[in-house]
Amino acid sequence: MTKIFVLAFTVLFSYLFGSMNSAIVVCRIMQGKDIREYGSNNAGLTNVLRVFGKPTAIVTLIVDLIKGVAAVLICKYVAIGFDVEWFSNPLFISYIAGVFVIIGHVFPLYYGFRGGKGVLLTATTLLAIDPLTCGLALSVFVVIVAATRYVSLGSILAATSYPIITFITQSMRDYDSVWMNVVCTSFIALLIIVKHRSNISRLLSKTESKLSFKSKSKE
Repeated sequence: MTKIFVLAFTVLFSYLFGSMNSAIVVCRIMQGKDIREYGSNNAGLTNVLRVFGKPTAIVTLIVDLIKGVAAVLICKYVAIGFDVEWFSNPLFISYIAGVFVIIGHVFPLYYGFRGGKGVLLTATTLLAIDPLTCGLALSVFVVIVAATRYVSLGSILAATSYPIITFITQSMRDYDSVWMNVVCTSFIALLIIVKHRSNISRLLSKTESKLSFKSKSKE
């Protein structure tokens, strides 16, 4: 019964916590505007940077960094406090928290289920769960973006590689029930890819915007 309570708490808390979209909140406070009505209409860091510039993007980054890590740590310590564990896998509850905080960010209850693509939040959340695995996936992202300046392409390829990297690195460290972690990371990767459908179309038609550190007009 305790396991059911902890699992239910993790799912509900993480989803509701993730539903608080940092980009939307920060842009409303700092700019008095809804980021979903500007640029690519995506409530994510890249669009904030392109539309409103570095100061607003930096604050959004900081809030997103805190949100993902906080959700994972709170649920992890709740599980530790109740002395429960699943499948002899100490990372399982953290991955469940990660999945649902990302779902909350992408499909936020408070904003009509219109959220961001979840790339930044995914990176910080997974970094809190397994720094080694996430660091390797982030290296894929950095290499691709540095080579192409396509943030979307880097995000898609990093997401695609993550379940594979999870399986390899956690198997090498003799983690129990690695398959459960791979299932969670595969779901996260699929969610990221699905949210990038429009980007994939633009990449194929060669109309996708490249990363630029010059802010665009707010008009």
